[in-house]
Amino acid sequence: MPEVLTSNVADVALIFEGGGMRASYTSAVVATLLAEGIHVDWVAGISAGASNLANYLARDGARARRSFVEFAADPRFGNWGSFLRGQGLFNAAYIYEQTSAPDQALPYDFATFAANPARLRIGAFECDTGRGVTWTRDDIAALPDLMRRVRASSTMPVIMPPVRLDGHVYVDGALAGNGGIALDAAKADGFTRFFVVLTQERGYVKRPTSAPAVYRTWFRRYPAVAEALRVRHTNYNRTREELFDLERSGDALLFVPDRMPVSNSTRDVALLRASHEAGLAQSRREVPRWREFLGLG
Repeated sequence: MPEVLTSNVADVALIFEGGGMRASYTSAVVATLLAEGIHVDWVAGISAGASNLANYLARDGARARRSFVEFAADPRFGNWGSFLRGQGLFNAAYIYEQTSAPDQALPYDFATFAANPARLRIGAFECDTGRGVTWTRDDIAALPDLMRRVRASSTMPVIMPPVRLDGHVYVDGALAGNGGIALDAAKADGFTRFFVVLTQERGYVKRPTSAPAVYRTWFRRYPAVAEALRVRHTNYNRTREELFDLERSGDALLFVPDRMPVSNSTRDVALLRASHEAGLAQSRREVPRWREFLGLG
């Protein structure tokens, strides 16, 4: 059995943004928080941010790195062949649900996750109702419950097949009204101070989709998905602006990549490794201000 685990930050919400393989950079934040013994008691993540959340709560910085760096070289990670077979350009069933078992490529320490007292929030988008959903520990009794939800939260539309769970169909939580950054969930739980790990540079502004008609055709069974994709840029940019306002008022600490060297679909392990190393360098440089904001001295 794992040792008794405790949290040492209770008045700040930790929020991980998604971004596919851009999490090669922000998984370094997970590793640095854990190396510094910083254990936040409320954590939210959407899409790739849900993977960062899961690894943070299992207190496994090495797995956080492997998930977004070396694992990309796995021949079953996904490609156009797996896409044509209906498994997705990223083979999500393999990536999230198979590899986490004890004898697989990315074994997950569910016992430590279960012993961690921190509250969690994982966001996804419900295709058939058009609403964002948030899962908590109450929804997770075993490893498959966790990984199925992390997979659902991370299911990028079109390039990954939707996930069926509890009678509904889900895709990436980034399609919800928060644009993929779970600030709304933190505020709903009463938080007024936030540590938010972003995956785009400070000057980034999301543009409207260039193919709304394609999405309407692709998701004709789920028109709410097409509509969410059409307005996602507005929701995302609005949430980012709110975060910058909170930063200016001193109520938010933002980790913003100095330079994001990879895209959400980068597969080159050398580039992903360099991205993670850059994230580590920035994280280590910023630790003093993290500690000050979190009241850890």
